[in-house]
Amino acid sequence: MKTMTVEEAYEVLSEAAEYHSDDVNFPVRAMRKIKLLLNGEEASGLDHETFELDLRLQATLIKYHSPYPEVRAVCKPIDDISIPAETFRAYIIGCFWVACASFINQMFSLRQPYLYLNSTVLQILVYPSGKIFERLLPRSTISIFGKRFSLNPGPWTFKEQMFVTVMTNVGAGSSNFMNYVVVLKLPMFFGLNFVGFGFMFLMTASTQFFGFGIAGLLRRWVIYPSKAVWPTILPTLQLNKTLLLPEEKRSIHGWTITKYKFFFITFASMFLYFFIPDYLFTALSTFNWITWIAPQNKTLAFITGSKIGLGFSPLTSFDWSVINYSSPLVMPFFSTANRFFGTVLGGLILIGMYWSNYRFTAYVPPNTSNVYDRTGKVFNLSRVIVNGVLDESLYRKYSPPYISAGNLMYLGSVYATYTMSFTYVMLNEWKMIGEALKGFIKNLKDRQMSNYDRYKDPISLMMSKYPEVPDWWFLIIFVIALVLGIIGLTVYPSTTPVWAVIIIMLASLALLIPCAIIYSVTGYMISLSTLGVLLAGYMVPGNGVANLLCRVYGYNVDEQAESFIGDQKLAHYAKLPPRAVFRGQILATMIQVFTTTGAITFLINGIPDLCSFTQASRFVCSFPHTLYSETLLLGVVGPNRTFNVLYPILKYAFLVGVVAAVLVWAIRRRFNNAFKFVHPVLILAGIGRYGSTYNLSYYIEGFYFASFFMYFVRRRYLAWWTKYNYVLSSALTAGVAFSGILIFLALQYHPKKLTWWGNTVSSAGVDGQMVATLKSIPAEGYFGLPEGAWQ
Repeated sequence: MKTMTVEEAYEVLSEAAEYHSDDVNFPVRAMRKIKLLLNGEEASGLDHETFELDLRLQATLIKYHSPYPEVRAVCKPIDDISIPAETFRAYIIGCFWVACASFINQMFSLRQPYLYLNSTVLQILVYPSGKIFERLLPRSTISIFGKRFSLNPGPWTFKEQMFVTVMTNVGAGSSNFMNYVVVLKLPMFFGLNFVGFGFMFLMTASTQFFGFGIAGLLRRWVIYPSKAVWPTILPTLQLNKTLLLPEEKRSIHGWTITKYKFFFITFASMFLYFFIPDYLFTALSTFNWITWIAPQNKTLAFITGSKIGLGFSPLTSFDWSVINYSSPLVMPFFSTANRFFGTVLGGLILIGMYWSNYRFTAYVPPNTSNVYDRTGKVFNLSRVIVNGVLDESLYRKYSPPYISAGNLMYLGSVYATYTMSFTYVMLNEWKMIGEALKGFIKNLKDRQMSNYDRYKDPISLMMSKYPEVPDWWFLIIFVIALVLGIIGLTVYPSTTPVWAVIIIMLASLALLIPCAIIYSVTGYMISLSTLGVLLAGYMVPGNGVANLLCRVYGYNVDEQAESFIGDQKLAHYAKLPPRAVFRGQILATMIQVFTTTGAITFLINGIPDLCSFTQASRFVCSFPHTLYSETLLLGVVGPNRTFNVLYPILKYAFLVGVVAAVLVWAIRRRFNNAFKFVHPVLILAGIGRYGSTYNLSYYIEGFYFASFFMYFVRRRYLAWWTKYNYVLSSALTAGVAFSGILIFLALQYHPKKLTWWGNTVSSAGVDGQMVATLKSIPAEGYFGLPEGAWQ
């Protein structure tokens, strides 16, 4: 600050005011102050000395650190390139925990309830592993490819911890494709004999590395820009900082406790407390207390219930795993508020739909993902399917598929989200997207040009000291992954045309940039799963297997890409060498591919009665069952029948998304960003929070917590919030995770039931039974379209 001139400060603040003018994460007070300072000394009302001090201080903060308090809380404004990150011991620890997490998460992903080693749990396990290696490994060196590496370079460092964290984040998510393998392989589903190790390996490697290649190509849009805050990864940085980096003990609003001590006290408290709502008194978890007043009152259950109902209740849970469903201490407050408003609005719309019996929805429960036939029973797919393909004559004799009001609203909001997110982001961020595209093309032409040359923020300047990963490296990974997928689809009798997969990939890629930009700013991930099912339903009608495999490239690619991108932003904040991160992610992904393929092979061959609802160890495969139903109903029965016969309103959702996006964008421009905190995509995401077992009860208390910590405390006690907020979030989440694992292993794996009023009251009435409907089936025995109208 001492070396910064007034002229330079003016230039820095002028550029910041323009760049962040519509930035929803930029502090409002800071922007007001910057604009006041730019108006000049007289307009500011400050004396000369104070004015120049404030001017240079604000400019220094932006030029040499970050304008975002949440980033300043977890990210240092300096970097020491001599601190080791990619060490021998880091690779050993990383590979071990990637293999463990991949195997365990894949094994138990098919069980209900499941055991899950999430990112927070793995970080806490990695830390003592690093300290053990620090003490036990000899201080000697080894030679690999002519280069010498130290086995034990000294104390376990923050950068090593972050490097291993990036690796284990790959293993923390089991391969989603293995759910598709179960549906393809097991006789109760499609029963395809050709689905063996070779096919599984090719398809898993293709989807995983395809996402990795895309992630690297998207760096200019969602990693390098400082606007891309990525709020969801900030607690990871704060937790690792708490575990490894020393801090000064000082008083903040009367609090002198260190982050390290605060973390473990909170962690231990939540670890012990979680036994109450998760095992001892489960009614505190789904706290549907209003329905206890009149358990058999259907209207009361439909409006206020936490299970079958819509969740309109002021107090819905004492369980952090429920309260934390919307990540209230992580997401920016505007993001939480927009989605909460959308959820309330969606509930009101749903009430109107259900009580008016729109499209026969009153004959089925109001909020469920089940599909029903015209007699009100769960749709029996075996009655219309022959060899995995729809038999139209059987379909005409049986029934069309009917869905709940919640599911109908969910599908409509998803379709509108696709067109809205693309249109809205392109209108708002076209300049940034265009500049990044120009840089990408120039970099491919000139391999000597640095990716960081176009970015002036302090983190990019510090990262420019390291050799970067060229775009063509990721492009090669992208092409290899595509080739592996084509081989898998053509060598094996998949009945899936490659051209259909490529069209779905292109459509997903077109939406991926705006979706990733929204995710990086708001923390909300838009799933492209339904898009793949929809497009494949048109392109390969009646073919369930082809629809399923097309869906893999419509969903897995998007999910894997955004996961890899988030980890690369994590490495960017931690100032890890980019090429080290590239090697670490490649190795971790390969380990995950082999491990998850082995795990699913073991499950299929070694677990009797796998995926049966009566399976002894509860490997009931909830998601594969849902996947199978959605594939056949949306893919085999087909979008033509859905849009033209059953639910014609759904096809207009795409148009609504475009019109609403243009309208909101025009209003913001007309009123000079007065409505910049109103985000239509997030509101629409809130509207679509129904259609399964989720409802307002999962979000209302999260909104309370967000209002207190992310709005009130952040505005009034910023220093306290900066030091403790993300530590609190990580500690509560870790306490729930470790306690849940212990409860699962000790009390649920071999069930030890605790039966008393506190564990039965929440499921004793209409809300818990989840089968009640507003209208009874008519006397003729069926509802819905007249006979023969669903050809």
